Amino acid sequence: MTYERILVQENIYHLQQGIELMDRMGDELYRRNDPARFGSGPGKHFRHILDHYLSFIGGVQGEIDYDARERDARLEEDCAYAMGKTREIIAGLEGLLHQPQTLQRAVQVISNEGEEAENGSPWSQSTLKRELQFLLSHTVHHYALIALILRIQGFETPKEFGVAPSTLKYRKSLAEG
Repeated sequence: MTYERILVQENIYHLQQGIELMDRMGDELYRRNDPARFGSGPGKHFRHILDHYLSFIGGVQGEIDYDARERDARLEEDCAYAMGKTREIIAGLEGLLHQPQTLQRAVQVISNEGEEAENGSPWSQSTLKRELQFLLSHTVHHYALIALILRIQGFETPKEFGVAPSTLKYRKSLAEG
């Protein structure tokens, strides 16, 4: 199996983890925000993750604009809606499994580097493969925040949720060593 196929499958795997967690937590916990203990609840983090994947899917033909995310508030509050959108993203990624060479395609990417950037952020050269690497890392790191927020509220997540694949591989090597 090629690295490109593995990369797509890893992204799909992590999105499916999100669906499973959303299904377990339900709308009330999903949308709960507690500014005194954490700035954004699980729903806001999931929406942020999905916005990035939607930007990716929308830009596979040449320009991925992470700044022009839709920021659909319904993704922050409605688990069923967010799970449905996640399944749509997975279907889009599955299409890439049949064309792994597509991941070598060059794309232009824009992502805000801060309010102080003169004239906005510049476009940068990337590839679809590199953007999938970014999305995987981005997703896992937001999952770590989601897991922490949920644990603060007494809701346990699977032990591997929000743990980087490289960390899981390292832990496995220690256990086998």
